[in-house]
Amino acid sequence: MKTRPLVSLLALSTATLLAALALTGCSSGATGTASDGGLSIVASTSVYGDIARTVAGNAVKVTSIMNNPNQDPHSFEASAQNQLTLSKAGVVIENGGGYDDFMDTMLKSGGAKSATVINVVDLSGKKASGGQLNEHVWYDFPTVRKLTEKLVAVLSKADAAQAATFTKNGDAFVTKLTALENRETQLKQKFAGVGVAVTEPVPLYLLDAIGLVDKTPTAFSAAVEAGTDVSPAVLNEVIRLFVGGRVKLLAYNEQTSGPETQEVLTAAKKAGVAIVPVTETLPSGKDYVSWMTANLDAIAKGLAG
Repeated sequence: MKTRPLVSLLALSTATLLAALALTGCSSGATGTASDGGLSIVASTSVYGDIARTVAGNAVKVTSIMNNPNQDPHSFEASAQNQLTLSKAGVVIENGGGYDDFMDTMLKSGGAKSATVINVVDLSGKKASGGQLNEHVWYDFPTVRKLTEKLVAVLSKADAAQAATFTKNGDAFVTKLTALENRETQLKQKFAGVGVAVTEPVPLYLLDAIGLVDKTPTAFSAAVEAGTDVSPAVLNEVIRLFVGGRVKLLAYNEQTSGPETQEVLTAAKKAGVAIVPVTETLPSGKDYVSWMTANLDAIAKGLAG
């Protein structure tokens, strides 16, 4: 048994929705504005909240529905208070791709009717391959660049007086994204073609940008992400990856666990394969750039070991 089910299909209960709508109805804040009358951004997770805050600066109130690093978007249930917060948003940022369906549930229930909704998966242009879509697009720096540019445009239109600030902040953030992309290129020049394994597809955009080759059977990573059992044959296939140097590194999602992932971790450690933990949400004390810098540092160290 895994710690969470497949991509978030959890919805607000009827009672919660009614409570949320009641709260919204008696709220004095205008739709699209913070309680103090300023523009408000509501993001599904702290990852997007941090990016929005970086671009908006102090000119806009930013709220992340999920702001606890121990929360899991796949099993998150929105509350009446979340619905009320969303109802006041002028801009909404959701990941999309089935990742944070609680946002669509709240939007469909009447939240933020006049808000500009940014769906990051749609913005990325990523499509399903072999029937599978890797929705973890915040690990893809070109997608984060597109989100930054979109935020600058949307915020500048909503508050023209602050447009120069939004542009300046956006440009500074893109410069940092460029540095991260340059680091990927440097690692690719050194490690392209090296085999790696993952417990889930969470970091694959990052690994692919470095030119690393994912050797993990799709049946394994898909089952772990779905929270379903892995067949003994597939599990043995993964464990055999750590024999004979077929993979140099195992990247695992430390926010989920189960017997199969623990068995894989044990096998990797026994074989001397580098283990790099990754997360789906922003770690405590990190911003987006420092988080991704730490991920790149850990991957570089693992590959060089």
